[in-house]
Amino acid sequence: MAVFLGTFENKVDRKGRVSVPAAFRNAVAGQSFHGIVAFPSYRAPALEGCGIALMEELGETMDEYDLFSDDHDDLATTVFADSQQLPFDAEGRIMLPAEFMEHAGISERAAFVGKGKMFQIWEPNTLKSHKNTARQRARERGLTMPLKRGGKQEA
Repeated sequence: MAVFLGTFENKVDRKGRVSVPAAFRNAVAGQSFHGIVAFPSYRAPALEGCGIALMEELGETMDEYDLFSDDHDDLATTVFADSQQLPFDAEGRIMLPAEFMEHAGISERAAFVGKGKMFQIWEPNTLKSHKNTARQRARERGLTMPLKRGGKQEA
């Protein structure tokens, strides 16, 4: 399973091409699609990204919802309808669609942010503000992350 770690900032050229960090490209190497999948975040002015393997897993998870239920429709529309497969070019770049750049406010630079199984792509100044807010909320709520070992959660 791909794991995305770290924050990397890269230049976006006039055509909307941006280099995907080597660590992120390596995380999806060997998957059935040579690139990433991205879609506009419904929670933030950012893009959500992952490998095709996670999208396939999410597709299977959708089977837990009744096929024609509002929950199924809302989630499928939010995640799958706006998702695009963005192939890597020979230099490891992707082409960000104009509507994705507009959603995230990206123009000259893009920040790739590891989030474990997924990553996000942000406009760097907006990301800085988001990180500060997220850290403050985590501190205020005393959030912790329990470790799972051998499939069991540890206290």
